[in-house]
Amino acid sequence: MYTYSYPRPAVTVDAILISNKNAVLLIERGREPYKGKWALPGGFIEMNESLEDACRRELEEETGLRIEVLKQFKAFGAVNRDPRHRTISVIFYAFTDDELIARAGDDAAKVQWFPITQLPGLAFDHQQILDEFISEILAQS
Repeated sequence: MYTYSYPRPAVTVDAILISNKNAVLLIERGREPYKGKWALPGGFIEMNESLEDACRRELEEETGLRIEVLKQFKAFGAVNRDPRHRTISVIFYAFTDDELIARAGDDAAKVQWFPITQLPGLAFDHQQILDEFISEILAQS
């Protein structure tokens, strides 16, 4: 294992799950930062997993849903996007045929589908992420 004498950013993954009714699955955060705010399901990668595997694991831990095929959207890395430290998030997405039944787990207090055009206030920069997803992916399909 390497030890560095300079700070390094953390890497996270987040999942955008879109139903055939144009609803997005969100979790209500059960912990700080942004406890009680809604967010995309996701979290920190582990040292021994790929980005896609990490996203699949985080999605399952927080929603109970196992999605096998995820497509990478893009990375978000604004300097102050996470109040804890420097964090870079890689975003993945998938479309579902229906609003799958999800259950809150891990650090998610609740899980709920929201119409993509009627979102609650979101944590971090997740509104920006969804806005870009809507204009770059949903508008194209």
